[in-house]
Amino acid sequence: MRWCVSIGAILAAGALAGGDVASLAAPSAQSLLSIDEAKRVDVELVLAVDVSYSMDMDELAIQREGYAEAIVSKEFLTALKTGPTAKVAVTYFEWAASTDQKIIMPWRVIDGPESAGAVAEEILKAPLRRASRTSISGAINFAMPLFEVNEYRGLRRVIDISGDGPNNNGEPVTIARDAAVAKGITINGLPIMAKEVNYATMDIENLDFYYEDCVIGGAGSFVVPIKSKEKFKEAIRTKLVLEVASMPEPRVVPAAAPEPRMSCTIGEKMWQERWGR
Repeated sequence: MRWCVSIGAILAAGALAGGDVASLAAPSAQSLLSIDEAKRVDVELVLAVDVSYSMDMDELAIQREGYAEAIVSKEFLTALKTGPTAKVAVTYFEWAASTDQKIIMPWRVIDGPESAGAVAEEILKAPLRRASRTSISGAINFAMPLFEVNEYRGLRRVIDISGDGPNNNGEPVTIARDAAVAKGITINGLPIMAKEVNYATMDIENLDFYYEDCVIGGAGSFVVPIKSKEKFKEAIRTKLVLEVASMPEPRVVPAAAPEPRMSCTIGEKMWQERWGR
C-alpha cells in the first residue's frame, strides 16, 4: 500500500498540534522526561544519500542542493514547530558499495532558522563524489549504530534513504531492513526515477515499487518517488516535512511481509547476469 499526503494537509494538521499531534506524541514524550532537556529531540534523522556511478553529476548536485534547501524552507521550519520539543537531530552521509559510506555531516540539532542555515551550509560545502556499486543494505547497516553513538534521544528514529537503483552489493536489503525495524527504527524512501531506465547502469522499472516492498519499513514508513529532475527538490522537501511533522498513518513491514511485486534480489541477479559475480 502506498501512503501519500500533500504538504498542505500535513501542515494544516500540524497547526492543530495543541490537539491531535500532541496527543499522539504524549505517551512517548513522557519517557523523555528523565533525559537532559538539551538532549531531547522529536526525531533522530539519518539522511543516507546514494552517490553510486548511476547518478550523474547533475543529479548529485541537485540532490545535495535539494536537502540543503529543504532544511531551510518555510515548510520544514513550520513542521519543526509541531513537535513537543520543536527540535530534530540530523546527520548526513553518502553511500555506494557495502563498505563505502562517508559521513558528510555528523549529528547536528536543528531548532530554528539559524541552526537550519548552518546545517544547510555544512551539507553544501563538501565536494561531490561518485563511487561504484549500490548497497542499500550497507547504508542501513551503517546507519543503525549512528543512533546509539549520538548524544540525543528522540521520540522517533528514522533512516531516510535516497537512491536510483536496487541493492546489488552486500547482504540482501530485506535482512538489513528487518533488523532496523526490529530496533524500532523507521526507514523511508526517496527512489530517484528522473531518467529513462538504462539497463547498463543497473536501472529497473518501477523502482518505487521496489522501495515500497523491499526497502522501507517501520511505523508510518512511506515512499516519495522523484520522477523528473524538475521535481527533485520539491520531493526532498516533501519527504523531510512529512518526517518532521510526524503525521503518517502506521505502516509496518514485518519480517514475513506479503509477496513483493518484484524480487527483492533483482539488483543482485542483474549484477550476476552481467558480470558473473
